[in-house]
Amino acid sequence: MPVAEMHEKKVRTTVSLPKPVYEEARSFVNSNAIPIESINGFFVAAIVAYVKLIKRKQIDAKFAAMSSDASYQKEAKLITEEFSQSDWEALEMAGE
Repeated sequence: MPVAEMHEKKVRTTVSLPKPVYEEARSFVNSNAIPIESINGFFVAAIVAYVKLIKRKQIDAKFAAMSSDASYQKEAKLITEEFSQSDWEALEMAGE
């Protein structure tokens, strides 16, 4: 999530955390070990990072599915063959 989006409308919620997790997060904030000034900011940053991770895994799963999709593989092979000549020309020009 871009930083600008983090400053948009916010929703207040309550979360129950295991005490050791909360204490460790609080210690990071209190020690200035991270560039975040509040426990709220810490949790927002953690959730944003986790959401990005989940989205990345979803994209990776879609790409992985493409490797076993016969029609996609056929199309990819055709595209590769169509562009093979121009790819070689570009490679030769880059070497000059």
